[in-house]
Amino acid sequence: MIPAHIIKKIKRIHIKSSRSVNNIMAGQYKSVFRGSGIEFEEVREYAPGDDVKTLDWKVSARLGKPFVKLYKEERESIVMLLIDMSSSLKFGTFSGPKLEKAAEVASVLAFNAIKNNDKVGVIFFTDRVEKYIPPKKGSSHIWRVIKEIFTFYPQGKGTNISEALDYLGKISKKRSFVFILSDFLDEGYLKSLRRIRQKHETIGVMIYDKGAFKLPGKGIITLSDFESKRQIVFDAFNKKTQKEFLSIKQTAHKKTLNNFSRAKSDVIELETSASVSDTLLQYFRFRERRLR
Repeated sequence: MIPAHIIKKIKRIHIKSSRSVNNIMAGQYKSVFRGSGIEFEEVREYAPGDDVKTLDWKVSARLGKPFVKLYKEERESIVMLLIDMSSSLKFGTFSGPKLEKAAEVASVLAFNAIKNNDKVGVIFFTDRVEKYIPPKKGSSHIWRVIKEIFTFYPQGKGTNISEALDYLGKISKKRSFVFILSDFLDEGYLKSLRRIRQKHETIGVMIYDKGAFKLPGKGIITLSDFESKRQIVFDAFNKKTQKEFLSIKQTAHKKTLNNFSRAKSDVIELETSASVSDTLLQYFRFRERRLR
């Protein structure tokens, strides 16, 4: 039986995400996530009424008159959500645990996909692949995904992003939009990310808590790693220690951004106190400008 407080969280995120999609993002998702559901067909000369966004500038410049690209649209696309369920996602300071933010992101993305008649599939992972939910349509499917995030108890505690990406490569034959929802407290996944990027559109959603970048000013403190359970003692009053701690956190953050840049993939930075709908909408608009 699901505890009442968990049901309350699920309903809150479900309603909030649905409203965000209906009131804020209507049409935005469809205009920018069309790569996996559309195949290039041919180039023809521009005709009045054609969308200027489809202009092929290279061909137009070469031939001296405007030409547009024509695409053949498939009936549906597939959105795959790779959701990090490792113990570090349970961390949170003032705005709740990172896992709740991941649930909200997954919900908003899933609602957008379903509204566009796309299928949504999910892979839960820790230091191993924990569970695979095959791509499917329907609002009841979204409810199941959100419920699973809050009620599923993973076996692993650590993080292995490569394992999840490699598993996706084995099961997903059709080109998909792949969103990786994680705090990316992991290393060595760049090779797998590059390999998946060759076939799928990969987008990282890096969920972080700004409170994790600063030591609490309380003298001698002991910090515990959520995944390894390793403990480290710090003198939080020491200015040098504070600077070194901040530097380590900032370096790890930048390394994640660099990994996605090297893999030619986008990454969305989402702080736990930030609005999910605002952050995603900003990214959708960025993609739309890039596609022009």
